[in-house]
Amino acid sequence: MLYPPHDFKCPHRNACPHLEWMSAKWALEAYQRADYVYDEHLKIVDNLYNDLQAKRDRIRTLEKENAELKAKLKLLHQRQFNPNKKQDNSGVKKEGSIPPASQEKKKRGAPMGHPGWVRPKPERIDRTIHVPAPTVCPFCQKNNLKPIEGTYEHIQEDIVIQPATVVTQYLHDQAFCSRCNRPVVQPGEEEILNAPIGPVAKSVAVYLRYRIGISYRKTTDILHELFGLKFVPASAVGFDRKASARGEPIYNDLREKIRTSEVVHADETSWRSDGVGHYVWFAGHDQLAFFHIDRHRSASVAKDIFGDSFEGILVRDRYAAYNDIGKAWQSCIAHILTKAKDISREHALLPQNEKDKAVDTFCDHVITFCTKACDIWQKLKSGNIAWKEASGIRRHFINELNKICKKPLKVKSAETLRSYLNGPDQKFLFTFLRKRGVPPTNNLAEQAIRHMVIFRKICFGNRSQIGVKTHSVIPSLVQTARRQNVNPRRFLQTLLTADTLTSQAALYHNSS
Repeated sequence: MLYPPHDFKCPHRNACPHLEWMSAKWALEAYQRADYVYDEHLKIVDNLYNDLQAKRDRIRTLEKENAELKAKLKLLHQRQFNPNKKQDNSGVKKEGSIPPASQEKKKRGAPMGHPGWVRPKPERIDRTIHVPAPTVCPFCQKNNLKPIEGTYEHIQEDIVIQPATVVTQYLHDQAFCSRCNRPVVQPGEEEILNAPIGPVAKSVAVYLRYRIGISYRKTTDILHELFGLKFVPASAVGFDRKASARGEPIYNDLREKIRTSEVVHADETSWRSDGVGHYVWFAGHDQLAFFHIDRHRSASVAKDIFGDSFEGILVRDRYAAYNDIGKAWQSCIAHILTKAKDISREHALLPQNEKDKAVDTFCDHVITFCTKACDIWQKLKSGNIAWKEASGIRRHFINELNKICKKPLKVKSAETLRSYLNGPDQKFLFTFLRKRGVPPTNNLAEQAIRHMVIFRKICFGNRSQIGVKTHSVIPSLVQTARRQNVNPRRFLQTLLTADTLTSQAALYHNSS
């Protein structure tokens, strides 16, 4: 290619005949600008395409989440409003149709070999009443019946209601205290000083409230109608506060006993205090029960309950607030079983284009796995399987679970469960196979806190901080008494009349 000399200047630079007398310099600059503008347009198109693709992906994600939320909402509605119509194999409801015998749900009965239960015969007979033979048949109304030899024995237990109170007058000898500079007296047997209502009535009122779950107004109605004792509902509130104040030292000691226990179950549920959301925390085992109502549901509350040096094993759900409690814990397998069932039901309600066949297989395997783990624990507990085989069973369970959780899943809820089962917390699923006395489920805590859930529907929570303390202390002592095989009503009577050491000894059968 030939280049002009360095000093060459085109005479047509400003008006070139080959460019229709346009400036050659201007044409070159326009050409260069057009190339730059073209590159800019390409960048704009690429950015718009990337933005459009991101929007499409976002829409796809939102459609998928929307389908999952719709399935979850539909499942919640189905739980609340169970259909009362049978379905055939095609899924179409037919009124009045009778399902095949193979599809009829059998009534749940006692397990095979379970002994029948009959009411034990009373050890004493207080009175005997002779009843003459009937003269008219009670079934067919036939007259002139012929008496026969022998008698028919029927024993019946009943209660005796005496609508009257016992009024006791206490005559106190006084003594003068030079330090207090006033006369003083001491309480008599079964006496609460300066209280017009005695300990039996107060303990019954507290028992009906916190053990049976009856409102204050109904408690006053029961004592009035059955025993003729009149008092207002506000007095029943005072009974609770008195019992709570006297039981607070035992309540604090109960917390310390929980902190030194080897195996503890924990759970929490919602509560209302003066219209503000609170939470009821439970910690305990088959011998102790501890409740604590707090404004928060954070790890600091769990730390306050269990302390900084808890070394036992905590049986719990997957809530992260318990992660720093203890050196090891047992994750509730029953929660995982329920979660897998919920995911399976939700997945069945998804549109066909959103379903993943692997999810159904995964959920079925997880349900079978959790059921098998619970069965193995029952056999270990009963001695049908020797404890020395537990380590081998644990290794087999780990390998089986890893196979179940090998492939990722497209449904978000199923993938979250798979990641947990295959994650670093997997070892805490099998603590019951490493430590004796650790159950694989948290059913004990679920059953214990169920009483507070039902009680919440009756009392709608409380209205003050004193109520928070009362509703923490008394349920803890009542449930602990039941777990210690102590009559809760009698313990409450002892609590209202005796000192702290005597009440604590009564709660723990003198083993405190």
